[in-house]
Amino acid sequence: MPSIAFLMFFAIVAILLAGYPVALTLAGTALLFALGGVLAGVFDPAFLTAMPNRIFGIMSNQILIAVPLFIYMGVTLERARIAEDLLDKLSKLFGRLRGGLGIAVTIVGMLLAASTGIVGATVVTMGLLSLPIMLKRGYDPAVAAGTITASGTLGQIIPPSIVLVLLGDVISSAYQQSQIDRGIFSPQTVSVGDLFVGALIPGLLLVGMYILWLIILGAVRPQLMPAHDESDISGPVDDRPLLVRVVLVLIPPMLLILAVLGSIIGGLATPTEAAAVGAAGALLLALLRRQLNLQRLREIMRNTTRFTSMVFLILVGASFFSLVFRGYSGDDAVREFLTAIPGGTVSAVLTVMVVMFLLGFVLDFIEITFVVVPIVGPALLSMGIDPVWLGVMIAINLQTSFLTPPFGFALFYLRGVAPPEVSTAAMYRGVIPFVLIQLLTLMLLAGWPQLATWLPELIYGR
Repeated sequence: MPSIAFLMFFAIVAILLAGYPVALTLAGTALLFALGGVLAGVFDPAFLTAMPNRIFGIMSNQILIAVPLFIYMGVTLERARIAEDLLDKLSKLFGRLRGGLGIAVTIVGMLLAASTGIVGATVVTMGLLSLPIMLKRGYDPAVAAGTITASGTLGQIIPPSIVLVLLGDVISSAYQQSQIDRGIFSPQTVSVGDLFVGALIPGLLLVGMYILWLIILGAVRPQLMPAHDESDISGPVDDRPLLVRVVLVLIPPMLLILAVLGSIIGGLATPTEAAAVGAAGALLLALLRRQLNLQRLREIMRNTTRFTSMVFLILVGASFFSLVFRGYSGDDAVREFLTAIPGGTVSAVLTVMVVMFLLGFVLDFIEITFVVVPIVGPALLSMGIDPVWLGVMIAINLQTSFLTPPFGFALFYLRGVAPPEVSTAAMYRGVIPFVLIQLLTLMLLAGWPQLATWLPELIYGR
């Protein structure tokens, strides 16, 4: 009875909007619908017996081991105060340009994204460091807030990204399921490494479009982003040339990025092994910078455990939901619906992307990843769509969900650290151009799938 499956989906959305915990909502609602179906004789209880195996599969999934390691890496780098040094040097380098501080914030956000992959940590860090300085320099509050939140969300698409790790696992399962549904019992696989490589060019393209927008805005409306000859970020006196100081502060995070991504791209390590390298490198970097003590290490471990527990609890709840959804033949109904849409594959992908974009207004990226993607993924991939391209498209779409009012989480993160003179309305105005840029990037990727597929084909011969 597919209608019950869709009723369960909308019930979960309604309960989430009411503010109940995500993991408990997913598992609890699915359990109630399953028990109700058993009592009514419309649900096979044999589906519930598969749940222990699913939980064990999550626990033994080596790909997901990368999640706590990347989280640890990101939290440690946040405590190492790398962002502060980067912003100091880059703001001096670009200070004489109109919009130069905004460009510096975007570049620092990109480097933090490639070093941490955690959106919340990046937005809060950049908000605390750069927002007061941008306001002091006369930047329009909307422009400042929009630049910080948009650059902070780059951790969604630029690898190593927690989103790409989670999405890679879900896409891999959906890809194998789609092949089994087509009678292919020796299915091909897609890895997290494929998504990492596929997301590189679109991620850098997005950064370039952010910077281009700031340059254009600075030229057209210079009063919104005044230029300054000197940086307002105070620091110790350093007589070395500015370019030398910039290079020296860039070397540590760039080496760490190269160690993590280079080992994956070069085939020297799996994403999980590379995550371990990144975690060890972040710890070493914090020690060399003398930013680590026992109390700070406890904070790092506590935050890592808290975030990891949240992710895995949601994953267990989402697994329960997808099991019950399939028990009510919801996956068959979704496949029939998408294949019946006039226009074929193009219309099906467009419909799914629009639905995900709209859900991003009210749901978190983890909820969409674990609830929606397992439902629509097998159906879309059965149409012959490249899984890497689809994964990168979904990742950029999910990134947009961090910026879309009223529940954009990046806006919430910045609101928590922004001064009172930066209104919530100004934040909403500031992110609109960046949301449009992300949608433009999504359209470019839809028109030229090679932006996501060329590099994986070149490196891995996919």
